[in-house]
Amino acid sequence: MRSRDNEGSVAAKQFPLPLAWPDEAGDVEFLVTESNRHAVQVLQQWHDWPVRTALLMGPTASGRSLLSQVFAAQSGGRVIDDADRHDERALFHAWNDAQATGTPLLLVVRAGTPAWLVTLPDLRTRLAACPVAEIGAPDEALVRALLERGFARRRLDARDDLVDWLVPRLPRRHQAVAQMLDGLEQAARSERRRVTIPLARDLLSVLFGASEDSITP
Repeated sequence: MRSRDNEGSVAAKQFPLPLAWPDEAGDVEFLVTESNRHAVQVLQQWHDWPVRTALLMGPTASGRSLLSQVFAAQSGGRVIDDADRHDERALFHAWNDAQATGTPLLLVVRAGTPAWLVTLPDLRTRLAACPVAEIGAPDEALVRALLERGFARRRLDARDDLVDWLVPRLPRRHQAVAQMLDGLEQAARSERRRVTIPLARDLLSVLFGASEDSITP
């Protein structure tokens, strides 16, 4: 695991630096800060799981699928996405198969879907024994990193003052960051507007109903 070199910046002093895990994954990158570091550590330490199955929980747009893909590539394990929507007997057999073969199994579920809310008693008992990797709400370090990466990938000319302005004002949801990036890109392309603080202010009001008082510097 390798941290990005950002020595001397305010963000680097105040927050953990985003990390790329792992480098061998090629073009995919999962940004790591304190908000999701524990989830990453649980998946990295799959050899130490008490059983061969774990749960990965996270909200919409939090990178659950990407993190599970990285896990599968590194561990050679199996991933069942949206496991909370799968047939419970199929999950029961998958859990037993993972235990019998030693092949790690990762069940990816939505945030707020506890393992014990299942109707099949045998499955409920097994899931209760699983380690849980939970992705939390994004902290400021992750919001900043997602904005910077999003602007770069969209090739939008967004200056540092715009990122500085947005970070404390965006709702602390991964999906909110994605919505803001999509909205800024659409406005920049269709309306031929620069990506500026006034444009971001307008979008905050439209997308999230932010009042003037809440978004004024």
